[in-house]
Amino acid sequence: MSKKLVNVMEELVETLVTVQMLGTDYQAFCKCEQCRTDIVALSLNTLPSHYVTTEEGRQNAYNKLNNKDNLKWINKRITSAIHVVAKYPRHK
Repeated sequence: MSKKLVNVMEELVETLVTVQMLGTDYQAFCKCEQCRTDIVALSLNTLPSHYVTTEEGRQNAYNKLNNKDNLKWINKRITSAIHVVAKYPRHK
């Protein structure tokens, strides 16, 4: 029996990190895979998970999270993670 668990917060954070890193505010920051993954992981460690098992559940959780106040709150954590990873990079 195979379970398919999806953390909607993880999907959202990965997308938002990509958008932020492509923006003009972070052009000087490293965009290597290690730094990007560290930013996502650090961000997710400060945010609640939203696991679902169905596409309907995924859509409901996404709709719940995808509003102005939540996105602002999530982006603050991502911004903090970007600055931490920039200060203490783990890439070679």
